[in-house]
Amino acid sequence: MKPVKTPPWIWLAMILCSLVIVAACSKPQPPEQMDVGSHPDLAAHTEEFKQEIIKVTDGVYVAVGFALANVILLEGDDGVIIVDTLESPEAAAPVKAAFDKITTKPIKAIIYTHFHTDHCYGTTAFTQKGIPDIYAHESTLTYLDRVASVTRDTTYRRAMRQFGNLLPKGGLINCGIGPFLAFDEKSTIGLIRPNKTFSGERLTLDIAGLKIELYHAPGETNDQIIVWLPEKKVLLPADNFYKSFPNLYAIRGTAYRDVTLWVKSLDKMRDLRPEYLVPGHTRPIFGENQIFETLTNYRDAIQFVHDQTIRGINQGLTPQEIVEQVKLPPHLAAQPYLHEYYGTVEWSVKAIFDGYLGWFGGNATTLFPLPIKERARRFSDLAGGNHALLEQTRKAAQNGDHQWVLELSDQLIALEPDLAEARDLKSAALTALGEKQIAATARNYYLTQALEVSRRLEIGQIQVKNKDMVHSIPLDSIFSGMAVRLNPVKSADVDQIVGFRFPDTGEAYTIHVRRGVAEVRPQFPENPEITVTINSYIWKEIGAKMRNPAAALVKGDIKIDGGMINLVKFMGLFETN
Repeated sequence: MKPVKTPPWIWLAMILCSLVIVAACSKPQPPEQMDVGSHPDLAAHTEEFKQEIIKVTDGVYVAVGFALANVILLEGDDGVIIVDTLESPEAAAPVKAAFDKITTKPIKAIIYTHFHTDHCYGTTAFTQKGIPDIYAHESTLTYLDRVASVTRDTTYRRAMRQFGNLLPKGGLINCGIGPFLAFDEKSTIGLIRPNKTFSGERLTLDIAGLKIELYHAPGETNDQIIVWLPEKKVLLPADNFYKSFPNLYAIRGTAYRDVTLWVKSLDKMRDLRPEYLVPGHTRPIFGENQIFETLTNYRDAIQFVHDQTIRGINQGLTPQEIVEQVKLPPHLAAQPYLHEYYGTVEWSVKAIFDGYLGWFGGNATTLFPLPIKERARRFSDLAGGNHALLEQTRKAAQNGDHQWVLELSDQLIALEPDLAEARDLKSAALTALGEKQIAATARNYYLTQALEVSRRLEIGQIQVKNKDMVHSIPLDSIFSGMAVRLNPVKSADVDQIVGFRFPDTGEAYTIHVRRGVAEVRPQFPENPEITVTINSYIWKEIGAKMRNPAAALVKGDIKIDGGMINLVKFMGLFETN
């Protein structure tokens, strides 16, 4: 057999892109120093993330300011419990070292409050001496499997903007709920899947002599759990409370967060009457009355925005009209923990509207709008041509009318994508608007996109380096990701069935490309035109670029019935980015 060249197999590494966990890398590099201003309240909010280990009460410690989230240490008689583990082992290692100075008792359990990366990707930093039981809600498993979801690329690019990961020195102030997201192209992924889950409302535990109650409390995520220590009166609210107006909608892109469930979860927390509140982000709060008042105001703020949005809906208003009306009452807006450092009232109104009624705002003009380029052309015609439109954009910039600059420059860029001046004007406007934002999420997004628009930054991808993590990703997630990458033009006249067998797991899959649609089924087809036989771990390692596909073929680790060339042509129907 002649050696097989690697290039025909690029499809395999790329099509298995569901295995690639995107963090970000940049090319070309932005300036080493970014001198931009910031909202004074946002800058002052950085004090909330002063790095330290805080003793909350006997046996309860919280690590604040080491990364985006907090890590909580619960010390029992003969062991400890770790609640949440940060976003990478590199970020978690200093926390583990600091905890070791407090106690050398073994880790008896780890608890994930929810599936977000910054709460469970640093786990391996705590498991050098063995893997303890890891607790989570049952639904957390499903959400972890969606980490490499079909919208993965866009979600992670937007996340990098939201958290400001790629801003040069001087650009990042904070992330609203933490000092920074400690994950970049050099980070590893230390996620270990939970092995102890519960599906009901509550799970009662006795670990290392500690009485612990886990409550399912949907809020920022549907799998959210809160941790209650009844004997110590300590409540860990996870991400259902932090010192900012809550992120009822995340601009990185999220499914609808049911804010009515969030309010009910806060009521459940209030009913416990905790004396110590230790959030997953920001510093703890002490005192039963102070905590009760804080949680009451927090839930009232969420309910107010929800109820007033629904009121506007019932008045027949559009989302933008409701946004212009809904403002927090003064007694709530004045609370420091309800300042819009992370979430905003405006984004929340739009999310709630969409959650109830979908994307259509009620104005028939928006039902079938003009195509983007056609609308841009008519803008240009109205202005008197592209040159005149550019002149209007310049004037808006000179007048400090930054939002109008964005709207005009978007029309120019749609017509002339390489028009450098239009891009520079938009970049400057984005920077100016970013400087004014109290919401760290908005500020970071504006400033990062300013670098992208001016082509000083390109968000890229990195690959998973941990084989255990790669092996843990279900095949179902991989094949689901393939379906949405089918090129409809290339496959317009194709009707072809390919079967995949994975002997090590006993699983099999069918991909039936049928004129623009890839039907995926978890079973082997009756009469496939092509059959691929490969062990699942090899398939996953090839996709994660941990194994050379050509070498695997030569060694016989991949078997193809129906011809390699035919398979390459079939896989060529799927996009690789």
